[in-house]
Amino acid sequence: MAVFLLLLVSSGVLFFSSNAQGAYEKLPENYKEGVDLALEKLDSHAGIQHHFLFFRSITKSDISPGFDVTYVYHHFYLKATKCPKGTVDSTACQFRNDRPLIDCAVCYKTFREEIEQEPKPYVHCVHKPALTEDMKTTRLNHCNTMGYSSGAPTLLASTGTD
Repeated sequence: MAVFLLLLVSSGVLFFSSNAQGAYEKLPENYKEGVDLALEKLDSHAGIQHHFLFFRSITKSDISPGFDVTYVYHHFYLKATKCPKGTVDSTACQFRNDRPLIDCAVCYKTFREEIEQEPKPYVHCVHKPALTEDMKTTRLNHCNTMGYSSGAPTLLASTGTD
């Protein structure tokens, strides 16, 4: 009976740890790029001591006005793992349940599925308990105006030549 219980617990741990990356792997590529941006920014923060992984999406949207251009908005949670900051292979990292989630919102413009540097990609991450309604409003306003403020010329704006 003890062997069966040990086997059951071991398989549960393996299943749990494999699910840590499962949500990320199911994301479309254009959303993974934004999660990667947020993870890079988070990892560069001196106060972060643990390795974080994508936990789940809250809101996803993208607008494709044409000409291989897409504007992407992604609101999601990152969750701390038991692995130390700087871990390269996170396949064995298990989520911690004693740390708050990190609430992130990213928006950016892609051209041919690559993130453009202009307008500058917007990444805002904060511990979930510290997120205020003002922060949420600021995020949405910034991302909603991004597409309109990029100043990118379109065929409709061209005057043509004679």
